[in-house]
Amino acid sequence: MSDSPNPWVAEHIRRFEETGGVPRPGIRDLLLTTRGRTSGLHRRTALAYVPDGDAYVLTASNAGADRHPAWYLNLAADPAVTLQVGTETFPAAARRASAAEAERLWPAVVAAMPSYAAYRAATDREIPLVLVTRTG
Repeated sequence: MSDSPNPWVAEHIRRFEETGGVPRPGIRDLLLTTRGRTSGLHRRTALAYVPDGDAYVLTASNAGADRHPAWYLNLAADPAVTLQVGTETFPAAARRASAAEAERLWPAVVAAMPSYAAYRAATDREIPLVLVTRTG
């Protein structure tokens, strides 16, 4: 298992583990583990999510950068992932939201994390929304 090399994300993972996944005030967080698309290693990152029925909605914003985050590229190559929500860890499957789903979900995503609106404005890249559902 390899955690994100981003210092802020690595600290977020550490706090998540130390608190048993107690959320930040007003924000739902989870840990996502993907398989590296070239290395084959398990890669873990901390992300905010929005619930949608039985799915967890993730935003591949990369803080408005002009490239997709590595975790998104990894799950696009292999959609079998692991989620940790609170103290529960389980297998899940990820898929990119359809255009209609994304249109419906973006208002909820921005309401939960207003910074996503600025990230969308900062890039010409379409920021994918990802739906992750439990498989086991």
